[in-house]
Amino acid sequence: QVQLVESGGGLVQPGGSLRLSCAASGLPFNYLPMGWFRQAPGKEREGVSCISSRGTFTHYADSVKGRFTVSRDNTKNTVYLQMNTLKPEDTGIYYCAAANALSVETMCAATDRQRAWGQGTQVTVSS
Repeated sequence: QVQLVESGGGLVQPGGSLRLSCAASGLPFNYLPMGWFRQAPGKEREGVSCISSRGTFTHYADSVKGRFTVSRDNTKNTVYLQMNTLKPEDTGIYYCAAANALSVETMCAATDRQRAWGQGTQVTVSS
């Protein structure tokens, strides 16, 4: 049974930081690119950051470059998203996803081509 379980969301003030985690099971984690997506109220789901299977390649949405960092630990089947200098527009539900053989750019652009999704974790940036 494939499971992606996100954690680490919450309420934070503008300028603050959060670290999201996604623990994977039931799939060949070490061979799959992983990604973080988010969906704000009334908006479509968008790719935030994606990372290749060994962590060699990463991709970020322009809106988060320089503030967010994606990483993975293949010994723990876990992918992370460190979010710094958070802004109110970062508010949304953050989802973890796994894909098959896609480049990190394609994975982040194609929400309809993911192999599996987590249930999401809420991130709210507000004073």
